[in-house]
Amino acid sequence: MNLLDIGVLSERSGVPASTLRYYEEIGLIESLGRRGLRRQFGPEALTQLALISMGKTAGFSLQEIKNAFGKRGIATLPRPALLRRAEDIDVQIRKLTTLRNALRHVAECSAPSHMECPKFRRLLSLAPYSHAPTEARPRAKAKRR
Repeated sequence: MNLLDIGVLSERSGVPASTLRYYEEIGLIESLGRRGLRRQFGPEALTQLALISMGKTAGFSLQEIKNAFGKRGIATLPRPALLRRAEDIDVQIRKLTTLRNALRHVAECSAPSHMECPKFRRLLSLAPYSHAPTEARPRAKAKRR
């Protein structure tokens, strides 16, 4: 088996050696030995690091990612959690698409100012919470006990 020195693993994966040491400390990856003072990893560490990167990008915590690794670092991907996260990402994509379209409209709008643009004002009113000076929003009355 060809072991990868921590420096080689860092170079091939793009993950800093300090991060590799941290991942080993928390149990995400495992070194198979040392050559002098330098940790040695199996080639499967590259696959594990790719899965860790993908999991982080998808919004999973390091603990959630660690839980997805079974015995000997083999991934046991939790399909229901993956489907839920994919649905969350779909929601994010829709929101970001709307935001992108709004920003493009505002950048290209011919109104003298953004606040004079009816479409921009309508977009502001659709925002979950806005600090923009639109019409006063009624406050919810406090419940009396």
